Amino acid sequence: RVGEVYNVGGHNEMRNIDIVKLICKELGKPESLIHHVTDRKGHDRRYAIDPTKIHNELGWLPETKFADGIKKTIQWYLDHEDWWQPIISGEYQNYYQKMYGDRG
Repeated sequence: RVGEVYNVGGHNEMRNIDIVKLICKELGKPESLIHHVTDRKGHDRRYAIDPTKIHNELGWLPETKFADGIKKTIQWYLDHEDWWQPIISGEYQNYYQKMYGDRG
């Protein structure tokens, strides 16, 4: 309905650390790479979206399970290094500074 807000989720509440461990496993990396940091104010330890409303009102259900979706997402990033490499190389930051840096 126009003006309504719908939460889209898959009824699969997970702790952040469990998602990080899943990513490490999928990449074949050891969990020893995980470094815990001091929590910031308002830090989210987990994300829990209740999609009941979208299901009840619109009949929407997820087509992809989280475990399958995260694997597909990881594979996409592995297959598209040309998309993310400029972001971590500093090239994106340089472009951003050039285009928007003097707008105070």
